[in-house]
Amino acid sequence: MKFALLVFLGLVPLGQAGSPGYFIPEHRISGIGAAREGITDDLLAVRTDRMVEAQTFIILREVGALAGAKRVTSDAKLQAVFRSAAARSGLPKSTLEAIAYLESWGEARAESWAGSPKGIMQISQATARDMGLKVVQTTRYRVTKEKVLVKSSPKPKYKTVTHRVPYKVTGRDDRLVPERAVPAAAVYLAGMEQKFGGRDWAIFAYHCGQGCVGEMQELARRALGSAAGQPTVPRMFFAASPARNRELYLAIQQQMWRDYSPTYYFRVLCAEQLLTLYRNDPDAFTALYNEYRSRFGATARAPYRLSVWLKPEDMVFHTSDDIRMDVGKRLARAFDRPDYFGYELRLAPDLPANVEYFSQASPAAIGTLAYLAFETRRLYEQMIPQSQPPFQPLPVTALVKPEQFAAEEAGREGLAHSSGQVFDISYGGLPPGEIECLRFVLDDMEWDGYLGFVEEGHGTLHVGCSPTSRDFFTSVFEEASTGAGVATP
Repeated sequence: MKFALLVFLGLVPLGQAGSPGYFIPEHRISGIGAAREGITDDLLAVRTDRMVEAQTFIILREVGALAGAKRVTSDAKLQAVFRSAAARSGLPKSTLEAIAYLESWGEARAESWAGSPKGIMQISQATARDMGLKVVQTTRYRVTKEKVLVKSSPKPKYKTVTHRVPYKVTGRDDRLVPERAVPAAAVYLAGMEQKFGGRDWAIFAYHCGQGCVGEMQELARRALGSAAGQPTVPRMFFAASPARNRELYLAIQQQMWRDYSPTYYFRVLCAEQLLTLYRNDPDAFTALYNEYRSRFGATARAPYRLSVWLKPEDMVFHTSDDIRMDVGKRLARAFDRPDYFGYELRLAPDLPANVEYFSQASPAAIGTLAYLAFETRRLYEQMIPQSQPPFQPLPVTALVKPEQFAAEEAGREGLAHSSGQVFDISYGGLPPGEIECLRFVLDDMEWDGYLGFVEEGHGTLHVGCSPTSRDFFTSVFEEASTGAGVATP
């Protein structure tokens, strides 16, 4: 599963008449940020594919992903259950497998960390009743005894009080029996497909709930207009931004904060592809799974994308001398024109004399920074009325750092700076609307696989581009160098 870049080239040449006076790259990622407004059906299909591809990290970083793929695709008894459920419901067997894979890794007796959902399909007790599954609980009692003081003087006197404490015991739970749970879930999904007018909405409802999906469909219809017909989940997801269809955007954000339900449909599609890969080539799946192991820290689960993309061998700048000797080679000087490029350098080197060297990063990292500032600024200007604060350049507080200095700072992400591939943005002092736009653009670019980011302390974001997009962002850097009158290294 390889990630493919899609860009529009030569849309707005630098220096074109009527330009707003800041850096506008000719190399652009299509359909993100402010460019969502005119998204076509063809571009929507491409964005959907990129979103599905991005879910690979979310799935394969989990330690159960490999064993789960084997269990779901190789267990003969379980495969018979999926075939029977697919025939009964009319849903594809691959969809039922993917949901079971995501929900439980194919474990019949799996329990959610939230407590209520159980079984291979992770069905709540309330939904089980709607599906016709039986969950029979019996009340039993345990006896406890307690000494209670009844008289304190002249001599304390106690008596023993007996309590009967009720507790529940499950006598039968069909959710834990795949032969019952999978067909019931399949029929339930088929019913929601009819109710909501599409399999994508049924899958969304399986995670979010029917009430949630009814509300999201109505918001999508209002945002897109009745002439657009029945919206799809991808159309709903990509229809909104901080500057466009804001009511729908806020509803999507609320569901993302709750449980990431709006991305569940994309995850199911990704899981189908991954299970097909395992079935056809287990070794290729295993190799892909191993690519998503974290190389840092004690846990194998990757906490965020940069912990997978950056390898220990990328950390090549161990001392300040290493950075000084690299001038004009792997590193380049960051542009220092805040109004034009949309970011400003606020670096704190170990010594004042080192500020020149700490003002460097890889060309790809500088290109990523310039591009991120461009997309954030144009979305903010589309969103904010003239009476609101103007765009403020993004404060960059770290570029390259030697490993030695990063270790002294004891920052969680400090070591990554010795690669020259990452940068930090301190967003605490920015206008609230600009912060909202920055986070939206970061999410948009991360969903498409172009970059990864993580909170680093209070009010600071740690950002870096993916290895597959470094050539693209290097092209942005070279373009910016020409436009800024700076020689390309």
